[in-house]
Amino acid sequence: MSALGPLTKDTRTLWIAAAITDEDREAAAEGTIEAEGFRIKSLAIDLSSYRMFYEVISNATLWYLFHDLYELARRPRLDRHWHQAWDAYREVNHAFARAVVAEAPEGATVLVQDYHLALVGTWLAQTRKDLHAVHFTHIPFCEPGMLRVLPTTVAEELLVGMSSHQSCGFHAQRWADNFSGCCQNVLGFEPATFVSPLAPDWHDLRKTADSDECEAELAALEDMLKGRRLIVRVDRIELSKNLLRGFWAFDELLHTHPEWRGRVVFWALAYPSREGLPDYLAYRQEVEALAGIVNARWATPEWTPVVLNTTDNYPASVAALRRYDVLLVNPVRDGLNLVAKEGALLNEHDGAIVLSHEAGVWEELGPAAMGVNPFDVSGTAEALATALTLSPSERAAQAAALRKAAGDRRPQDWLDDQLAAAKG
Repeated sequence: MSALGPLTKDTRTLWIAAAITDEDREAAAEGTIEAEGFRIKSLAIDLSSYRMFYEVISNATLWYLFHDLYELARRPRLDRHWHQAWDAYREVNHAFARAVVAEAPEGATVLVQDYHLALVGTWLAQTRKDLHAVHFTHIPFCEPGMLRVLPTTVAEELLVGMSSHQSCGFHAQRWADNFSGCCQNVLGFEPATFVSPLAPDWHDLRKTADSDECEAELAALEDMLKGRRLIVRVDRIELSKNLLRGFWAFDELLHTHPEWRGRVVFWALAYPSREGLPDYLAYRQEVEALAGIVNARWATPEWTPVVLNTTDNYPASVAALRRYDVLLVNPVRDGLNLVAKEGALLNEHDGAIVLSHEAGVWEELGPAAMGVNPFDVSGTAEALATALTLSPSERAAQAAALRKAAGDRRPQDWLDDQLAAAKG
């Protein structure tokens, strides 16, 4: 809803969402409600089923699969409990489909969002052929070889569900091609797809950037830097975001380029994510420990090399994007990565962007950004060193190209592309 919400406010669009909190479940009992320009219908799904749908299948299976995060020697473990969770995933998708069937007027357009609801199209195609439904996946899609991790019947069900929509959308051509390849490999045909990268909400960004809170954060940042250069990252503490290799690369930068010791600060704004999963708790501990190790190795009484901020502070994040000299965006895989675009639009210091080839946004910003293999720590360290030593004219030219690429699309374009795909 964070992407579609501002685009559909006051349009009489009906949102159908799962009721999670007690307040949501109370609202579900009231039927469709209207609040703050939205019409919302909450589905009161059995909490046990919802946990299996969301935690076991969506977060611990499909997220790992599509981001290629599995350590296959140990995971996944597709046992009877997992198959029960897949049944729950199917039932939750069916509940959403039943709600759409009941609520959608004749010939309505239905926009189904993300991998959590991959199967909705199956029932819509069977029971409401008048509807124009599209599915949009906000994360990467895996290659055919990786899809083979799933049981064949499950892979077929997943792909049939998505293919039953009028069209399937992705943020980057690579992910659309992967999906098409999986369908050709498993189903024997390639469904309709479209590519539509999301754009940042510039009005929202500017509002925050101009706020007193952001100005205060920027002043505090300048006071911390004391004239030093600034490397920034803004991420969730998420396995796919590759925080550890970012810190290792910075550590190697300080080792191989001693001239930067005491002259650059790495400010990492990293916010906790999915802490109900053991992997994520362990990853956060690794991230915090590694930041401490780098500081123990290089810090002086006057200089802290890594400043790790795990407090969810949006004005501070915007201040960091306004101020960076280098923005590091090095995900293992990302469906898009809006931070790279936000940084390009907000930055006031002709900052460079060191960008992973595995981010979907590479297709848009690649020509102007400094590309890295996210697994290559030494290569990332050298890219950081190069970015820090660009001449003023090189920095200005790159920053201008980044701003243009990041600003070529509006959020409305993304919505319009979905509506056009729905009409075929």
